[in-house]
Amino acid sequence: MSLQAIEQFITEQLPNVTKLDSFGYKFFFYETDQVLPFVTIATSDNEHDNKSNLDRDGIFRVNIGISKDAYNKLFSGTETGWDYTALNRFMPHPDYAAQHYICILNPGEDLLPQTIRFIEEAHLIAKNRFDKKQSAKMRKSG
Repeated sequence: MSLQAIEQFITEQLPNVTKLDSFGYKFFFYETDQVLPFVTIATSDNEHDNKSNLDRDGIFRVNIGISKDAYNKLFSGTETGWDYTALNRFMPHPDYAAQHYICILNPGEDLLPQTIRFIEEAHLIAKNRFDKKQSAKMRKSG
């Protein structure tokens, strides 16, 4: 799936998504919660993130915040020394693995369905987090 197709899926198929472009990243948030994106797409290297060699022609990385359970199932082994330049492979995010973010460079047709499921899961997590914050605000003001 192309970068444009993934971005279109996120913005057109998932409800209440807002997008911000900054520093070579596309940040996708739920509603007005601009604190923690549920998905980011990186399209180029920068001074803070150059582990995936994204300056290669046509290369992009999809970063997805999934549940702890899904993360642990995906990475149940003890593999270390990830090659963050490898295409079409789920990996722990090079910087945000502790927050259960995964990444994949240029997902291919074989991993596209799972990539979409992870994006949908991340969207639901963001929605639930947003709804919880909204409920807390309502209780405080009410």
